[in-house]
This record gives sequence, structure tokens and C-alpha cells, in this order.
Amino acid sequence: MKGRYFAFHPGLCVLLIPLGAIAHKDGAPCARCPRNAHCTNASSCRCDPGFTSLSGKVIFSTSSEVCTDINECGPPLYMSCGSLAHCHNVEGSYYCECAPGHELLSGGTKFQSEKENTCQDVDECSSGKHQCHNTTHCINVKGSYKCYCHHDWVARSRPLHGLNFTICEDVPFPSWTSPSGVNSQSLSRFFDKVQQLSQDFKPALAKNTIQDVMQEVDELLETPGDLETLAPSEKHCVATHLLVGLEDVLRVLGKLLPNGPLTTHAPAGTGPSVVGLVSTPGMSKLLAEAPLVLDSKQQTVLREHRDFLAGGSPVLLSDVVSAFVSNKDTQNLGSPVTFIFSHHSVTPGPTQKVFCVFWEHSQDGCGHWSTTGCRMAATGDASTTCQCSHLSSFAVLMAHGHIQQEDPVLAVITYMGLGLSLLCLLLAALTFLLCKAIQNTSTSLHLQLSICLFLAHLLFLTAIDQTKIKLLCAIIAGALHYLYLASFTWMLLDGLHLFLTARNLTVVNYSSVSRFMKRLMFPVGYGVPALIVAISAASRPSLYGTPTRCWLHTDKGFVWTFLGPVCTIFSINLAFFLMTFWIVKNKLSSLNRDVSTLQNTRMLTLKATAQLLILGCTWCLGILQVGPAARVMAYLFTIINSLQGAFIFLVYCLLSQQVREQYGKWFRGVRKAKAEPENYTLSSGTVSDASKHSAALHSSNSSHPPHLERLLPGFTESPVPKP
Repeated sequence: MKGRYFAFHPGLCVLLIPLGAIAHKDGAPCARCPRNAHCTNASSCRCDPGFTSLSGKVIFSTSSEVCTDINECGPPLYMSCGSLAHCHNVEGSYYCECAPGHELLSGGTKFQSEKENTCQDVDECSSGKHQCHNTTHCINVKGSYKCYCHHDWVARSRPLHGLNFTICEDVPFPSWTSPSGVNSQSLSRFFDKVQQLSQDFKPALAKNTIQDVMQEVDELLETPGDLETLAPSEKHCVATHLLVGLEDVLRVLGKLLPNGPLTTHAPAGTGPSVVGLVSTPGMSKLLAEAPLVLDSKQQTVLREHRDFLAGGSPVLLSDVVSAFVSNKDTQNLGSPVTFIFSHHSVTPGPTQKVFCVFWEHSQDGCGHWSTTGCRMAATGDASTTCQCSHLSSFAVLMAHGHIQQEDPVLAVITYMGLGLSLLCLLLAALTFLLCKAIQNTSTSLHLQLSICLFLAHLLFLTAIDQTKIKLLCAIIAGALHYLYLASFTWMLLDGLHLFLTARNLTVVNYSSVSRFMKRLMFPVGYGVPALIVAISAASRPSLYGTPTRCWLHTDKGFVWTFLGPVCTIFSINLAFFLMTFWIVKNKLSSLNRDVSTLQNTRMLTLKATAQLLILGCTWCLGILQVGPAARVMAYLFTIINSLQGAFIFLVYCLLSQQVREQYGKWFRGVRKAKAEPENYTLSSGTVSDASKHSAALHSSNSSHPPHLERLLPGFTESPVPKP
């Protein structure tokens, strides 16, 4: 039977042998190993890769053991997938996947380890993978995209083809998005909330929407977060964007408000008009260190007052208040709008000034404080009244500067020098008028010059600061303009006469020069300055007188109606002086060969220098008051030109032998009159004869030719040897 059995089942024996071998092979499953495990030998089991036993044993033999999945993405393993990727656990294994909105360079999304990570952002907008409706505008963001509506459209969520799409509709909620180029999470969250408010907006709930918008703005400014870490220029751009956007939102939503304090109705059925005032106290955090730009008029006034120069960053004293109406065209109002700002008590110091300002938007989307169109009507310790000819975002700020005080030393030098010049000019004028021995064309020129300078200096000292009465100040400025121009014109005539006389030294034709100057000097000396002042006053009468001085205004180059002629005159006189100096020096050297050359040169140099000052050539020092040498030039200009009258008296009176002899006769006559008052009578004929005798005696003892004596004493009176 056994033989039959084995004979009848030969294939079965062959089949059972390999099955038994498989059943005991290492790693093969067996009936007594649990799920997710396999046999290691005939009596032991082991969990599959990616699983572990509850007991923690690697090899076990009990059939009640359980193999559980190992979470490679959780503790304690935490398999790293790298940046922009996430780990995903699956039963018995794991995989890495790029974060949403990212993909591998190969185009796939899954990988196994950090070394294989090449995840990068996907631009859904340009690739067409976005789900934005055709009424929206797709903007790619890191890892995703956003659908925004165009300007003056609002987003609505509506079902379309079974999906919820963001659809833009032209409803009265203005677009207000984050400014470009500013990276701020706080600002992004704020505009996300604004976008949500626009999506949920209903015209019937406009009041609630306005309150929500204001609340979001307050929260942003109260806790700005990373906005405080932005650069000052970026903060100013954000502030500009917030102010402009808030004004636009409130202007549009205000039209939907029911009739109330903020709404008035325009006539002729033009629809509701909105008037609004919005105070944003926290805006000062973004507007710190914002620059201040003064308008041209205020710059001129401050420059003329010389008491303030803007420096440093201004400090906000009040809240920033935005004023708006329905009509955006509010740049040139028919009448100014008055604002009264309350602020903390402050008393400006000597280097501080309070300004009414508004936030002016620049083309780059940022802005600055400006005073154009605004003026301060009144200010107190805790309030300031401003008047502006336009609507915008206003505030009161205090700017710091530094005082530019006048140099007290220069003031003392000016008053002392001009006082001495007045005395000398008076004595010189009396000398030219009473001393018959020296009266000629040259003396007439010096007399008119002395009179004009005397009146100009006297008016300057007594009336330059009389600015209280505007008309009187303008008259004083015009008189000073005329007198100083007349003084320079007589200096020009003096220089011309000096040159013509020197040129004709070789020919005895002095009489022709004298006749020419007599016909020319009075029409030119007084007529040309009168013509210049008349034209200036007729064209710009309002520019005579400044807030601090009764002098010419600097606006529109008006001061050049004085500086232009002056520069021309001293340039011409300098040329006349150099040519005259050269001619006289050569003539004297040929006439006085026996005189010490050193002595002659010293005397000629001294008197020529004085003549240079008399001709007004040193006024060019006023133009050189720039740069590091400005202070030195200011002292030289003040000292030299305030003593011009003293130089005239010195050269034409004290250094003239004829005048000194006449002074001696006058003094002797005075002493004699005091000694013998009852017997002394002074005859003008006697004085005249004595003067003529003295002049003749001087002429006979001089080796100079007669026509050379008629030159200015500063050039001709050099030592001459006696016969």
C-alpha cells in the first residue's frame, strides 16, 4: 500500500517539498507572525521595515506581538526635507513634497531626502495655473498668488461652475492695496483685512465699514510691528499711501452715509457732498524725521530776518488731520480754510519756530512736509490757528534752527566809522565851499560827492531800521537807493576827470577838459541815478523795503538795480585809476630827477591808495564775502568803506598845502579876533588877496607845470627841491 501511495502521488511529494522549504525560509511570513512582520527562523518573527513592535523588541516569538508604523516625520526621527518642503508619513515609509505653490526644478513635487530638494516658487500668474476670474488681476506672492481687483472695483465671492470665484464689481469701494517695494508683514495683514472689508461691503452698512476701516488704521498705527524697522524714507512712503488711501476710501464711502453731521447736499441735484476731518494720532511714528520744505516767500522772510535757518528734523506738535470733500479739486480754494489745532503746551526756544504744514505727495510715492499755501494765523502755548488755501493732511510742527545774530563788533565799527565819516564829510564840504584858493572843476566834483555821501550815511544811520510804517520804509529805501547811486556816479565823474587831466599833461589844454566836465557833471551826476530809481520804482514799487531793513528787496533780483551800476562804476574807476597812476608816475619821475626815488615812490603810493578808496573801488570786497574768507572780507569791507569820508577829508584837505595854509590863516584870524575883538575886522577881499598871493608864491616855488597842479592833490603834492 505504501508503494501504491507513493506511486499514485508522485507529484504531490514533489510539490510538498518546496512548500516546506519556503515555509521555513528566513524572512518569509508564517502563520504565527503578526501583520506587518515576517519570520526570521522557525520560531522567531521580525517587524517589516518602517514598522516597530509595541514591546520594542526587534525579534520576538509570541504571536500576540503587534507591529506598528514608524512616523519618520515626527519625533524622535524628524526626517529633514529642507526648505520649502514638508515631510509626509505613509505606512511603512515617508516622502518629501514641495510646499504648496512650489515645485522641483524637474517639474515634480515628491522626493526622498533633503539632498534631492530643489523646490522653487511657482509663478501661477504667468504660467496660467491661477484660478483668478477674468475681472481680477493676478499677483504672484511667495508660494501662492492673489486675485486683486482693479482701481475702484471691489471683490465679490460668487459660485461659478460649481466653484467659488473672486469676481470684481464696479461698486463704490475704492481700491486700496499695499504700496509696491515695501516688505512688511504688518502692512500686508492690514491690507488683507481691508480687502476682506471690501469683499463684505454693502452700501447700506457704509457707516459700519467706515468704523471698521478706522479701527484697522488705528490698530496698525498703535502696533506697527515691523513697520518701525523700515528706513525713514520707506516710512514716509507708507504714511503717504495710508493718508491718500484713507482719504479716498472715506470720500467714496461718505457719499453712502445717511444724512448726518458729515453730509450736506449740493444744489441743482448734483448729489451728496461729503466733508470730512480725520485725525490719525499714531501717524507721527511713520512721519518721524520727515523733511520740511518752506515755500519761497517764507524762505525769503527768514533769510532777511537772519534769525532762523531750518536744520535737523522737525517735531510734530499736533495730530495729523486730513480734511477732504467730495470734489478732489481743492488745490486753490476761493477763501482759506481755518484750522485750530490743540497740542501739548510748548514754548518755542530761540532756535525753534512753529509752522503750519501739510503733507505734500511727491512723484515717487513718498512725500515731505510743506508750508506752501498755509500760514500760521496765531499760536499759543497749547493751540495754533492755521489758514490754508487747499485741503490735504495738516499738522503743526516745530522746526529747529540756529540763530544768525549780527556781529556786534561789525555793528560798532559801522557806527563809529560812519560817524567819523559824517564829521569829515561835513568839514570837507565846508572847505570846498569856503576855500576860494582851491575852487575849480575838481573841487566841485568833490563837493557834490561829499554832499551825497553825507546825506546817504546820515539817512542810513538814522532811518535804516524804520520798518513799522511800510510806506515810510519804502520812501527811505528809495532815497538811500538814489543817494548811494548818486555818490557812485560822482565817483565815476571824479575818476573820469582825473584820467582826462592826466592824459592832457603833455598838452596845455586843461581848459577844454574843465569846460567838458562842467557841461557833463550835473546832468550825469544827478540825472542818471534819478532815471535808474524812477524805472525801478515804476516797475517794482513793492520791492522797496524789507521786513527788517528799509532797503531793496532780494526777490526777483531787484537788488541788482543797485549792485549792477555799482559793479560797473568801480570796474571803470579801477581802470581809470590804473591808467592815471601810470601816467602821473612817469610824469613825476621825469620832472623830479633830483628827488630821492624812494621818498617819491612812498608818497605817491600812499596817496594813490587813498585815491583808490575814494573812487569806490574797494566796494568789490562786498562781492568777495563768500567761503572761508567771508568774515575777513566783511571786516575789511566795513572798515574801509565806512571811512570813505575820512579819506576824502584826508586827501583833499589835510594833504593839500593850499588848504593847510588857508586853515592856518583862519585859525590865526580866529585867535587874533579873540585877542583884539574891538579892533579886528576880517575883509573877504583881504582873505582873497592873501589866498591869491599864497597860491602865486606856491606856484613860483614849485617845479611842477601849472596844469599838473590842477590834478588831485593826492597825486601832485610830492616833495620838490627848492631852487
